[in-house]
Amino acid sequence: MHLSTIVASLALASSVLAVPTNSKTKEPSLYKAYRDRGRDFIGTALTIRDEPAEPEIIDQDFNSVTPENAMKWESTEPSRNNFTFAGGDAVVTFAKKYDQQIHCHTLVWHSQLPNWVSSGGFDNQTLISIMENHIKNVAGRWKAACTRWDVVNEALNEDGTYRKSVFLDTIGEAYIPIAFRLAAKYAKGSKLYYNDYNLEYNGAKTEGAKKIVKLIKSYGVRIDGVGYQAHLASESTPTAPGAVPDQATLEAALKATANEGVDVVYTEIDVRMNTPATPEKLKVQADAWERIARSCIAVKRCVGMTVWGISDKYSWIPGVFATEGAALLWDENYQKKPAYNGFLKGIKEGKKN
Repeated sequence: MHLSTIVASLALASSVLAVPTNSKTKEPSLYKAYRDRGRDFIGTALTIRDEPAEPEIIDQDFNSVTPENAMKWESTEPSRNNFTFAGGDAVVTFAKKYDQQIHCHTLVWHSQLPNWVSSGGFDNQTLISIMENHIKNVAGRWKAACTRWDVVNEALNEDGTYRKSVFLDTIGEAYIPIAFRLAAKYAKGSKLYYNDYNLEYNGAKTEGAKKIVKLIKSYGVRIDGVGYQAHLASESTPTAPGAVPDQATLEAALKATANEGVDVVYTEIDVRMNTPATPEKLKVQADAWERIARSCIAVKRCVGMTVWGISDKYSWIPGVFATEGAALLWDENYQKKPAYNGFLKGIKEGKKN
């Protein structure tokens, strides 16, 4: 064979071998589409389990994870000064493997709190020292890993007043800025968030979140953002109880706290429906997911969105709302639902204001 023929053959073989074999690169990606819009992250709640599809989906569609339960107080300090970090460490290891940010969750919350804290009968000074020790150990443990922390979670009633808790009853409203001050001390490098649900309606509870931002800042303490959980329902009209608000309302709600000089994030999105799912219900749900994404794109300081889980198979919804479910982007068999396409469309086509 002539030398020139050999060279040409080798060049042809080389070009054939260079063709990418990984079809995943051609698939859509939620976080890449969002990043293309100039924003930061699309995340999912993470519980590490033996489901081979989940790491693949996370690697393809997300660049942030939130530990669903592994970093909560009952999981990390079940008895006083007895810290159990294995669950949280596993999340950190997973995140490093798949190059994920971590939205760490949560330091101070009235729920999933061990009895030794909630029923300990501690005085003000002792409870503050307990809170400091907890934040020092937990936030300190993962200070190099946590991109963001939900420092205080769900401190508000629906009318915007403070929710009754051992922290409020013992310390007063000052427990909120105190928690943020301690988080700033021990979680250096992490963004610090207040997180709550039903803030999406731009009502009294949203005003309560604004009050919390102002309170923390009045103490000279840093707060970087407010998390809107967005546990919503895809009813047929945006005015139905629990339904996804119209886009104007969602935008106004996000701006209510963003205008206080902080970032905003959708932290725990799921959009439930009355089951069983039907094509008509799935279409309404997809429209709702699109509306949520569009509202975030429209607000400059909306820097991220996190979906509260991957598959309907493991959603918390049916365990709390007995007749409802099908709330996520993948069904129980890890097949994409119309909601995925709606969410992606909202990300790609949402208008920036």
